[in-house]
Amino acid sequence: MEHLAIARILEFLPGIILGLTVHEFSHAYIAKRCGDLTSSEQGRVTLNPFKHIDALGFVMLLVAGFGWAKPVQFNEQNLRNPKTDVIKIAVAGPVSNAITAMFLSIIFSLYNYFLPGYYGNWMQIVNNVFLYAIYINWGLFIFNLIPLPPLDGSHLLLNQFKRFPHLYDGLYKYGSWIFFGLIIVTVFTKINLLPIWPAMQFLGNGFLSLVGYH
Repeated sequence: MEHLAIARILEFLPGIILGLTVHEFSHAYIAKRCGDLTSSEQGRVTLNPFKHIDALGFVMLLVAGFGWAKPVQFNEQNLRNPKTDVIKIAVAGPVSNAITAMFLSIIFSLYNYFLPGYYGNWMQIVNNVFLYAIYINWGLFIFNLIPLPPLDGSHLLLNQFKRFPHLYDGLYKYGSWIFFGLIIVTVFTKINLLPIWPAMQFLGNGFLSLVGYH
């Protein structure tokens, strides 16, 4: 059983590393394109996973099913159009995960088309790695669009309240507590307050079917 657990972790590890790296790189790249060089000076405009992976967040992702990477920092004062650029930077991460999931789905579908029913030991591992990577990236897309701090989706909501500092600060502070409360309840009970898996299945299965995988 322990051997199977380790094998399973090794199969979904590439998807986690790819998903987190692409996500954070996209934040940093768009921030640079919008005029802020903070992430560039910190060496974050790179696809080197070691620049983006947070050790504790990575372990939590493996153990508890949720985690985090090193957040990309940017200075709003350096952005050309702060109001819209903040949203661009925020959505760049989740959108990059969706694009990655779609690209992997197309490659996976082609691989299965040209090698139908061929599942030796190594090919079965490749099959599993692809599927995990596809669903993990859809999961990162969905998860990060939740409109609660500190997730990317919160910028879409909180950006509307920046004219009211007290309201903005309150939403940011208590929104974070609500988010962590939802995670704790979901992890330690059978009550699924964050139905991410059904959404992952819907998008993952739907797009795979769309590109010809059955």
